[in-house]
Amino acid sequence: MTSPFKGKTGIRRILNAASYSLDGLKAAYTGEAAFRQLTWMALVLVPLAFWLEVTRLEKALLIAVVLFSLVIELFNSAVEAAIDRISLERHELSKRAKDMGSAAQMIGLCIIALTWGLILTP
Repeated sequence: MTSPFKGKTGIRRILNAASYSLDGLKAAYTGEAAFRQLTWMALVLVPLAFWLEVTRLEKALLIAVVLFSLVIELFNSAVEAAIDRISLERHELSKRAKDMGSAAQMIGLCIIALTWGLILTP
């Protein structure tokens, strides 16, 4: 079965996609504590990256790894929501999927710490 929304083209498709994206950001911020925490971290670290006296490439890396962590959390939250939609019953595969999403975020946070540490350590 094909989605009735797939037939949209041109500017209508772009506007619909932007609206869905904003809905997703709002849902993540209001419904996911981890996403809120990462958002606040980004609101501190991204401006700080602009303020630091590092090269433009280093600024880009400092900002990219922080934003990448937000992307990881969006995927992690989406996986968790889909699993919970299927069933709230405990199942080994559900646990595995959720744990893997959590592991992805942990690696993302390690990437932030490593990148910021390497760039800012003399």
